[in-house]
Amino acid sequence: QVQLVESGGGSVQAGGSLRLSCAAFGYTSSSVSMGWFRQAPGKEREGVAAISTAGGNTNYADSVKGRFTISQDNAKNTVYLQMNSLKPEDTAMYYCAADWLYSAPLDPDRYRYWGQGTQVTVSS
Repeated sequence: QVQLVESGGGSVQAGGSLRLSCAAFGYTSSSVSMGWFRQAPGKEREGVAAISTAGGNTNYADSVKGRFTISQDNAKNTVYLQMNSLKPEDTAMYYCAADWLYSAPLDPDRYRYWGQGTQVTVSS
């Protein structure tokens, strides 16, 4: 059973930074894509960034390009999301997801395994 445990959310002022972590347990294959998704109240869940752990390919939503960076530590089965220049519109619950995918898609429907989420709040 794959388990994902997120940490690192919190409250910051606009322009600040946060780093989210997602530790994965329960799989041994390296051919996994892991992604970060977010959902604000009243909005659909959207893909933020994803990475293919085998090849290191990454994908980003246009709204976060140049501000967010997804990275991995394969030895720790952990994926990180470094968020810089945060804006109030980045406020949301952030979720980590994983599945046996090669292309690091940003479509949340492609992922079967999800963490519990961590709240990010950015004040103006």
